[in-house]
Amino acid sequence: MPPSIEAFVVHFGEMGSRWGINRTVGQIYALLFVTDRPLNADEIGTTLGISRSNVSMSLKELEAWQLVTLSRKPGDRREYYTTLGSVWDIFKAVAAERRRREVEPTLSMLRQELLRTPASDEERHALARMREMYELAEQANQWFDELQRLSPESMRQLMRLGSQVQKFLVAKDKANKALTCKKKTTKTPRA
Repeated sequence: MPPSIEAFVVHFGEMGSRWGINRTVGQIYALLFVTDRPLNADEIGTTLGISRSNVSMSLKELEAWQLVTLSRKPGDRREYYTTLGSVWDIFKAVAAERRRREVEPTLSMLRQELLRTPASDEERHALARMREMYELAEQANQWFDELQRLSPESMRQLMRLGSQVQKFLVAKDKANKALTCKKKTTKTPRA
């Protein structure tokens, strides 16, 4: 394996645990991502020096995340794997799966709890905090739906705009703060 590919594969393996996947899944994904042709499980195992069973379990995990596609070659019984087409397709697939596994269960739990009638001040406070969390998560969820419908080029444009919008919002916040401070200092006390 060329040094640049090895470095990429090793890095993805190390980062896998931080992303919620195991090292082998990360390594296999990285190998498939940079390889110019579909690979079968035997080729993956040989290249990475991992067992066939570990390769199979890892490929099943990547399939569950919808990050790999499966194909066959005429006259060959083996299955061949490759990653999704563009990095934007991959980004969308990862985001959608994380949403399904993490965001949706949290929203469901929060919806359920917010139906409760608080029995104490403590519970009233807790439910108010949960409502804040729910509203933010639901807003982010709706924004995600809108992002999923964008083309890759539109997503690139949105990301480029993001830093400009952020600078504008920072300037707006500073101006509002300055106006608030000025109003406080110009008020004359009543006698």
